[in-house]
Amino acid sequence: MEYKMILASALTLTLAAAVTGCGEKDSSSESSEPVTTAATEAQTVEATEETTEAPEPPKPVDATDPNAITFDDGDFSFASPKTGDDDSAQGTLEVVEVQGNKMLRFTDDGSNCANGTVQKIQIDAVRLLSHENVAKVRSIEFDIYADATASDFKNDDGDMLKAPGWIGGGGGANVAGDKWYQFGEWSGGEYNFEMSGAAHAEFKFVLAAGGQCWDETMEEAVFLIMRWGAQNEGNMYVDNIVFLDEEGNSLPIEKSEAPLTEADAETAADAETADEPVTETQAEEESAPSDAQ
Repeated sequence: MEYKMILASALTLTLAAAVTGCGEKDSSSESSEPVTTAATEAQTVEATEETTEAPEPPKPVDATDPNAITFDDGDFSFASPKTGDDDSAQGTLEVVEVQGNKMLRFTDDGSNCANGTVQKIQIDAVRLLSHENVAKVRSIEFDIYADATASDFKNDDGDMLKAPGWIGGGGGANVAGDKWYQFGEWSGGEYNFEMSGAAHAEFKFVLAAGGQCWDETMEEAVFLIMRWGAQNEGNMYVDNIVFLDEEGNSLPIEKSEAPLTEADAETAADAETADEPVTETQAEEESAPSDAQ
């Protein structure tokens, strides 16, 4: 009888210890869970905002050559829109500022994409270089951009975006002997922002050894920058134009005035005559009384 009471007491103690152990284990398990603090919550929110923040559009590039034409002075008297060809887009030229960077813009009339036309900017090197250096030009480099003025670009996901999409084109120039020289094409990739990044293009006179280049007798040495295949309505921009010789050295810019047209010459002559001083004889004749009085 006494033995049974001792055994019962032992079993009771064992069960109590087991219950206490489970309770301690549960408490330990609960305390091992991470404690969410205000700092942790702030970090989580910040990380979420960083991952969902929209990427910034590409910025214009700065000129890296001291002889680059940057349009910072607002002058584009050496450039003109070429709009007279059957495939030419219609538009005007102006210098505009994009994110603090001035550049030349072909401002399209808004029908380029719909009509499948080509935006063209013509630039006269004779207005920018000495005649001696015009003959030394073997390549021309520049940065080109495009923007979108409509939301007609359809991306791979089927979304309609206000973006230029793919930008690319080509160019050409007149050369000695009154011939036309075709440069290679340029391509700047595809852009899903309203304004593209810079596409760096290079035009080369690869047949210069055979006389297919400019010479120092030319009164006009023009090259044409063309953008084609537009996937949305928009404009074309040009910046940082550099002329290089056969060693790859940039040629110094020496801007000159445009040659006078026949009409300009007549206007200048009339203005000069009007500004001529009146002689003493002419003054006496003009002040003399008329015989009709």
